[in-house]
Amino acid sequence: MYARDNDSGAHQAQEQPTPAQVSSAVDAFRMLSDATRLRLMWLLSSGELDVTSLARAVGMPRPSVSQHLAKLRLAGLVTTRRDGRRVLYRARDSHVRALIAEALSHADHEVSHLPRHD
Repeated sequence: MYARDNDSGAHQAQEQPTPAQVSSAVDAFRMLSDATRLRLMWLLSSGELDVTSLARAVGMPRPSVSQHLAKLRLAGLVTTRRDGRRVLYRARDSHVRALIAEALSHADHEVSHLPRHD
């Protein structure tokens, strides 16, 4: 088992993440562990949307969506921009968009039994 781990490209001297990095990652995963928030993040990974559009897309009341967005914003996963009276939300950066895409790609492999790849 150890030989295969070494062949995978993992280096024994690789630095461990700091406690702050681990804590931040755990917080992000905690926010994304909610189905509604993950759906919102998937939508926001494609571009900017307002609360009304997001509520319509996920089939939930606006106040509920607003509460989820507030949590995502506090966690640093989304940013906002004002456009007149509307507030537009979007995924914070390419790291967040990649995290969402990879999580859902992994899930697609799980549910559709697609072959694994590296």
